[in-house]
Amino acid sequence: MAARSMPISRTSPERALREPREGPEAQKGQRLRAEGCIIRRMPRMQVYLPADLYKLVKTRRLRASELLQQAVRAEVRRQALLSKGDKYLADLVTEVGEPDARERARASAVAQRIARRTRRKVG
Repeated sequence: MAARSMPISRTSPERALREPREGPEAQKGQRLRAEGCIIRRMPRMQVYLPADLYKLVKTRRLRASELLQQAVRAEVRRQALLSKGDKYLADLVTEVGEPDARERARASAVAQRIARRTRRKVG
């Protein structure tokens, strides 16, 4: 499929930036030029991998960019959830106070009991 050219208004370059982009260039995130302006391009970042990870990515033909995007999103979400958990705990301590030794011992026993449970096989 041949790449389609975009209609560009000579009087309003801002309008050209808002118009939908089509064609393989837009899908791949490559540079599209309109009167000397870059319309769409993702920021770039150089990432260093240890040799063993580099070899795995290349031999398995993995898409390193997509993997990094997923990993960054997961880490940001994990950090946000930890922050919310810390805030919830601080609010709870403010509301009901610090647990005493007996309550801590009971909570520890419950956590150990849960950790010892065997996992059930599905199906």
